Amino acid sequence: MSEPSSPAPGLDRIRRPRSITVLLPVLGLIAVALCGLFVFGTVTEKVGPLAVGIGVLAALVPVAVVVTAFLWVDRWEPEPPKLLLLSFVWGACVATIIALLLNSGAEAVGDLLLGSGGGGRISGLVSAPLVEEAAKAAFILLLWWRRPDEFDGVVDGIVYAGFTAAGFAFTENIYYFGRAFAEHGFGDGTSAGVLAAFFLRGVLSPFTHPLFAVMTGIGLGVAASSKVRSLRILAPIGGYIVAVLLHALWNGAALLGGAKTFLNVYFLIMVPLFIGVFSVVVMQRRREQRIVAAALPMMVEARWIAPSEVSLLASLSGRRSWRKQARKQSGREAAKAVGRYQASVTELAFLRRGRKLTDEAKQRQRELLQVLKTSRAEAVRLADGAPRG
Repeated sequence: MSEPSSPAPGLDRIRRPRSITVLLPVLGLIAVALCGLFVFGTVTEKVGPLAVGIGVLAALVPVAVVVTAFLWVDRWEPEPPKLLLLSFVWGACVATIIALLLNSGAEAVGDLLLGSGGGGRISGLVSAPLVEEAAKAAFILLLWWRRPDEFDGVVDGIVYAGFTAAGFAFTENIYYFGRAFAEHGFGDGTSAGVLAAFFLRGVLSPFTHPLFAVMTGIGLGVAASSKVRSLRILAPIGGYIVAVLLHALWNGAALLGGAKTFLNVYFLIMVPLFIGVFSVVVMQRRREQRIVAAALPMMVEARWIAPSEVSLLASLSGRRSWRKQARKQSGREAAKAVGRYQASVTELAFLRRGRKLTDEAKQRQRELLQVLKTSRAEAVRLADGAPRG
């Protein structure tokens, strides 16, 4: 009898009550749907349905660029697609509603205390940085607490923070692009229409929200990979403070400074910072490759993998060629099985890096080894053309 074709049976956890496995996801979907309807209704009420449609179309371009960039970051140890989707939805719906309610309240209080117009400055300079960065960070913190096996380093923090911020920026861009269209149309070169807004937010600064959130993500990633108690507390707090300060600086340059101030902040602070974060990502990716490459000989010795597979597993290009060849010779399902096999090898490498395995880690290792064996058997079966059974 052939191996079952269902993916990753070893990843199944201890069976949980159906109230958790069924009811909670359903309630979560209902909550997300209600959040989405609330956000859509609020934006539509402010700018109108046509402007919302234009805003959605314009916002799709920068969000596609940002999501693609973070998927590129998430290559060596890909995070579960459902968690990435959930982080995006959190940013687009839940974090947006939290920010909308609290920022509106801060603006109203500011208008009462400082007069008309004062509330906008209070909201932009104080409330928005504090609230929005906290709302985005809440999901990452929750993920670190509830799913530590899927959050074990700086790259994970960067990826989850980036997806959450991408969702937040997507919803925010819909409103800003829609408002620009409602007030000025597409623009004619003398008015700030949707084209000008798109150039500013979609071309010059699509990574601003992700850049701020990534600071918190780096702090949480450092905490997740550290055993020092003080660092596990101070790193996330420090990352959040940096995110808030950068957000406040960006908003302040737009609200209080002129065009020269804004461009100085953009080119002298934001662009170098973006380059710095990109450099950190490149170094972390290389570090991940070294971790995997160093673990492969031990896996050969333990007979988890074949010696001939070391060169294919040691680089992203080798892995990609292997999947491509499997797809060409045996079809899409074979390529997926090879992909699961490669992912299990990576997770085993990260699980064992310089650590004494705890009982929980040993259980995780057994699960991953089961995934490895099952996915290998599935890939071999499909390559041999065996009938499904």
